[in-house]
Amino acid sequence: MTKVSGLTAERVLDVAQELIQTRGYNGFSFRDIAQAIGIKSASIHYHFPSKGDLGVVLVARYRRLFGEELAEVRRRQTAAPKRLKCFIALFRRTLTEQRLCLCGVLAAERGSLPEEVNAEVRAFFKLCEDWLVEVLKDGRAAGEIEFRGPPQALADHLISLLEGAMVMALSLDDLDRFDKAAQGFLRILKPAADG
Repeated sequence: MTKVSGLTAERVLDVAQELIQTRGYNGFSFRDIAQAIGIKSASIHYHFPSKGDLGVVLVARYRRLFGEELAEVRRRQTAAPKRLKCFIALFRRTLTEQRLCLCGVLAAERGSLPEEVNAEVRAFFKLCEDWLVEVLKDGRAAGEIEFRGPPQALADHLISLLEGAMVMALSLDDLDRFDKAAQGFLRILKPAADG
């Protein structure tokens, strides 16, 4: 067996991510990845001994990259309404590629995933929730937004809304459904979240 190079390992992860986002975790094999890249599936197994090992590394990478994007949003945008719009835009970008959120797909397949993959999926959602709670708290303290209830409940609401809106928009081939759902969420924040 030949070891997968760093560059090829990244390509394996890229292809696996696309396959999960379009087919689901149980909808692809190492053979599918190998054919897409033009290598032997044994080469993938050398670097990722099992599909579970691949899943753990893939979701950890997805979470790390998403976290970097959230940190960049925080650096570039100072107002909570703009930060929230940027958060929504990250999900929308995935949808425009005819894909669902990687962790949303995996969460739907939770019962058939190795626990290590499920733990990484939970860590992704925790990252999103924590970031949103902080943005919502900061925005309320600065008088940029007003809302009822605890920030945690609103953060959970937004993540659930975005994941569901992605499924509906993709299923019905109607990106406008996603946009309307996101705009509806932003309208519940007072003053209007157009800062």
